[in-house]
Amino acid sequence: MAGHCERESAVTCLVREAKEEGGLVIDPSDVEFAHLVHLVDSPGAEPRIQLIFRARAWSGTPEILEPDRCVEWRWWHPTDLPEQVVPYTLAAIDGILAGHPYSEMGWGEE
Repeated sequence: MAGHCERESAVTCLVREAKEEGGLVIDPSDVEFAHLVHLVDSPGAEPRIQLIFRARAWSGTPEILEPDRCVEWRWWHPTDLPEQVVPYTLAAIDGILAGHPYSEMGWGEE
């Protein structure tokens, strides 16, 4: 899940987006920071920061509540991902697996 914060904390945003996009209820106390990706998607684009959190627990069954953005829920082992993965998501997964809290993309110095 991904989203934009709407004058709210990052964890509040995660909790809201999980409910809106996937029907999941997450208690903020079950959320921990996992990784940050600082990126520029394309030349001339504004830099962005992607905060990645891990939910240790949640309730509910994942639902597709935004079918124009998501067509399937599936669990993947992080070392056996499908061919098409959003690049910043892949950078975050690789960083987490390597034990790094921070990654950069698109700055021309990678």
